[in-house]
Amino acid sequence: MRYRIFGRHTGLRVSELALGTGNFGTAWGHGAERGEAKRIWDGFAEAGGNFIDTANGYQFGQSEEMVGEFIASDRDHFVLATKYTLGTTPEAGISQTGNARKNMASAVEASLKRLKTDRIDLYWAHMADGVTPMEEILRGFDDLARAGKILYAGLSNFPAWRIARAATMAELRGSLPVAGIQIEYSLVERTPDRELLPMAEALGLGAALWSPLGGGFLTGKYRGDPEADNRLAKLGFLVHGEKSARETALLDAVLAVAKETGATPTHIAIAWLLHRAARSSNGLIPILGSRTRAQLDGTLGAVDVKLTAEQVNRLEAAGAVPLGVPHEQLRQTAPRLAGGKLELLDLPKLPVA
Repeated sequence: MRYRIFGRHTGLRVSELALGTGNFGTAWGHGAERGEAKRIWDGFAEAGGNFIDTANGYQFGQSEEMVGEFIASDRDHFVLATKYTLGTTPEAGISQTGNARKNMASAVEASLKRLKTDRIDLYWAHMADGVTPMEEILRGFDDLARAGKILYAGLSNFPAWRIARAATMAELRGSLPVAGIQIEYSLVERTPDRELLPMAEALGLGAALWSPLGGGFLTGKYRGDPEADNRLAKLGFLVHGEKSARETALLDAVLAVAKETGATPTHIAIAWLLHRAARSSNGLIPILGSRTRAQLDGTLGAVDVKLTAEQVNRLEAAGAVPLGVPHEQLRQTAPRLAGGKLELLDLPKLPVA
């Protein structure tokens, strides 16, 4: 496995794939028992992975407890990321959820205990609560960093405009920078191409990408499965389905490229993300959310898959989404912005912030 620098505001060296541990534990009624979770952990570490992503709410705290146990023997080798915002029990009250500094302060202490560590390498606000001011979140992150409890901070599942505002405020105030974002992104979920990923590239934010297989959709396992609709209904927004001509065309393209390369559809979906990451200047890291060691082993081989330019273009065309306003208008009028001679203009490699 190769390594990347996470964003342009850090020197943090992370593996090109991260291990998501939302399936470590069974408190949600599904997931991996301790023995299977340890086999997943060992397989990821043996492959060279060092970037670990968990959250206080995953399996109501069981995930952090297992990660704390597994990481203890070689703590400094791993880059440990966790999150706050959601509660760790179904009964979590109004003061134990949300982005407020009060919840942040208590959540980080509880996570440090479960993880059995003295600091968290990357601390995420798990999702925007819609009410806490960005100033409050940034001040909380900065205080935790000054206290040595976290090293870096980021925003997970936040709107682009709030992230951009936070990154700018942190820069102007000289406080702890926003290191990166965490978002859903895959061949089937391409809407971050509109605002989130261009923003991250322009502002130098790393991006951790969850659900790189679209909840399993891109593996092809739901096609022709009579129980697929029941599974999709149970898991909701976490799983994509073959609901339109776009999804059908995309899955057809993934399966065709898999046949051409002799790889699995899983490998193709991850290999496309790694190809996308190679074109980025700020570090795009797919997060693998394996529930079994077999699933992990069936994913890691993607690092050895090489896609041709034609195959990449075919996959991207099949999964593309309309960029909407104002991007579609700008694309159509771009030649006029260069006096009709856009092909003669050498454009900058990085987007303009």
